[in-house]
Amino acid sequence: MNKSRKGMKTFFIIWFGQLFSMIGSGLIGFALAVWIFEQTGQATPFALTGLFAILPRVLLAPVAGALTDRWNRKKIMLISDSLSGVVTVVTALLLFSGQMEVWMVYLISFMGAIFASFQQPAYAASIVMLVPKDQLTRANSMVQMGGSISDILTPLLAGILFTTIGMQGIILIDVVTYLIALTTLILVHIPQPEKTVGEAGRKISVFDDVAFGWRYLAQRRGLLGLLFYFAIVNFMANLSSATIGPLVLSFNSAASLGAVQTVMGVGMLGGSLLMSIWGGPKKRMIHSVIGFIALASVGFWVAGFQPSLSYISAGLFILMFFIPFASGPSSAIFAAKVAPDVQGRVFATRSMISLSMMPFAYVLSGVLADQVFNPWLVEGGALANTFVGRWIGVGPGRGIGLMMICSGLLLMAASGIAFANPHIRNIETEIPDAIPSQVGEDHTGAPDVLLVSGEIEG
Repeated sequence: MNKSRKGMKTFFIIWFGQLFSMIGSGLIGFALAVWIFEQTGQATPFALTGLFAILPRVLLAPVAGALTDRWNRKKIMLISDSLSGVVTVVTALLLFSGQMEVWMVYLISFMGAIFASFQQPAYAASIVMLVPKDQLTRANSMVQMGGSISDILTPLLAGILFTTIGMQGIILIDVVTYLIALTTLILVHIPQPEKTVGEAGRKISVFDDVAFGWRYLAQRRGLLGLLFYFAIVNFMANLSSATIGPLVLSFNSAASLGAVQTVMGVGMLGGSLLMSIWGGPKKRMIHSVIGFIALASVGFWVAGFQPSLSYISAGLFILMFFIPFASGPSSAIFAAKVAPDVQGRVFATRSMISLSMMPFAYVLSGVLADQVFNPWLVEGGALANTFVGRWIGVGPGRGIGLMMICSGLLLMAASGIAFANPHIRNIETEIPDAIPSQVGEDHTGAPDVLLVSGEIEG
């Protein structure tokens, strides 16, 4: 078996284990989301949960990336997944004992995000060593497809399992899925990348490694500009997506929220499947990245238009369907333009920059929804008797609908500005490739490895 085929096989094994882990974690995550709204009835606690889930990823990303390039990547993933499992067990005990409080959900989200901050760069930095260069977009699309499958199955299973086997059964399932994920990691070999001549034998501090990631990107203006674009995209997208739960629950049930989330998963799965089959564009990938984000923004317009499950589901389907067509090529661009032995540091800096605005989005989304937009579109509100109120309606959740429409418009504008930037538009020709055409083939000492793709991170 040649090295590229062996690498793809290893990737499939790990992808399979991570899929089970995501499904198990999603079951408890869905339950906690519904629990928070039942306890508070407001959008702000939803948003704060997202804030505590993203803060560690932004703050710890550079350090996690530096350690990823120094330590064994397989061990990092094993330890991170194990500690995430411990967080799940603690969550279960709090729910069983009836001692769960809203602030505890914030803490649980924060702790889980700390461990994910180390697992994800190790996972991402591994992919390029396993997968041939011409399969990078397909592999990234498969990772997103795994997330889509989880998004589809989780809300459907959660509703069924709550009424059949209860929370005890759900927690048992979650424990089993974690064991499956850990077993797949234990069984495979994930070699380390070779050190470059300039770095071998040199002692460099973690802080130097952190600074290295920034310098590497700063010297490649197209990559840095693309990350700033993604920071804006993630800000606008999460400003509205953090309030999807309150939007649906403002006029319908938790079961309906599960149905909407399932439709979102179907959209992501459909887009990921098509990307996996197609493999993505071989040239001018940046056109796909920016163009499909612009198309995805249309989904926010549709979702916010009416207080209807049909409109919300259709809009979020559009949004999620086009995301893989943007994130798959963007991850492939970074994988091709960043040298394998420094990807841990550079990808961590990439993650920090592209996600840097998300905490502000989570802080503002709940406040804007509860204090500004929703009051504008209730009976007697500032916009209730204007064309806006007549156009999208007045009542519970209509302010959140307006937030979604505004987010869609701003996302479209940001995409136009990014395309107008020549360094971003010409990123594939302006920056030379940093990896050979076939990673792992006829490349002495090149290891086998893995991959991950997250939100729209580049």
